[in-house]
Amino acid sequence: MTQNTPAAINHADCRTRFIFDDMPVRGLHVRLEKVWQHIAGQKHYPAAIRRALGELLAAGTLLSSNLKIDGTLIVQVQGQGRLKMLVVEATSEQTVRATARWDETAAIGEEESLTDLLGENGVFVLTLQPKDAEPWQGVVPLEGSDIAQMLVNYMKRSEQLDTHIVLAASEQACGGLLVQRLPEEELDANAWEHVSTLAQTVTAEELTTLDAHNVLYRLFHETPPRVFEPEAIEFACTCSRGKVSDMLLMLGGEEVGGVVAEHGSIAVDCDFCHEKYVFDETDINALFGADVVNTVRQEAQRLQ
Repeated sequence: MTQNTPAAINHADCRTRFIFDDMPVRGLHVRLEKVWQHIAGQKHYPAAIRRALGELLAAGTLLSSNLKIDGTLIVQVQGQGRLKMLVVEATSEQTVRATARWDETAAIGEEESLTDLLGENGVFVLTLQPKDAEPWQGVVPLEGSDIAQMLVNYMKRSEQLDTHIVLAASEQACGGLLVQRLPEEELDANAWEHVSTLAQTVTAEELTTLDAHNVLYRLFHETPPRVFEPEAIEFACTCSRGKVSDMLLMLGGEEVGGVVAEHGSIAVDCDFCHEKYVFDETDINALFGADVVNTVRQEAQRLQ
């Protein structure tokens, strides 16, 4: 096994590329520990939802490695059951954030399946948001019983490349392994079957506890891949007061002014990092460039 990474590198939060020189197959390994613990600690997630979110976080980190432009890859799983949405955002700057929304009044068993939680008409949504261009979005019905199967089926539809993905999440870490046939390259069917079969043998414990070097050695020591230097992955939230201001402007002066007139201010919490943005009457009037709060008050008095 070729290993190009210095021994001193911290493997707790990184993504590692590898390629097989003797066959057109590439791969990625990711393991997130501190990043995952920070994200999982933002809310009191039921175990089944936390596990699914961790798997999607690992998946989004794997898929974002293919970003060829500055921007963000947004991976979402949406449903109409007790689980409403899982979302992961991974940027070209090697940062990630993630969150989930669910019916917090519903009972959710520790071992419940993702398909049961999502209910009917679930969809998988992949959005590419370049910094300086229009976004692109793909939406397909969910096919598969877990995040890995859903992604493999999506990629078969969109990229039409043989791909195998394994994902895992525990309370301490989440991890993933992806192997994929290189596009426009001939690959012997037996060779692909050999690689993908070996990839399927990786365990959840190995993905959440071992670094790339050890995982790849265990799987492919007979046909070792060339391993590249790992990329550090960090948590970063892209929320800002300016973005919240833009959202309030979209809601309109009447609606926002009504809230402030009734409560004295309006507060918006970031769903990803729980940063709280508070706007009082002075802030809102300055934002809209008019005394929208007093206008709402006067209209309410007129209607009484």
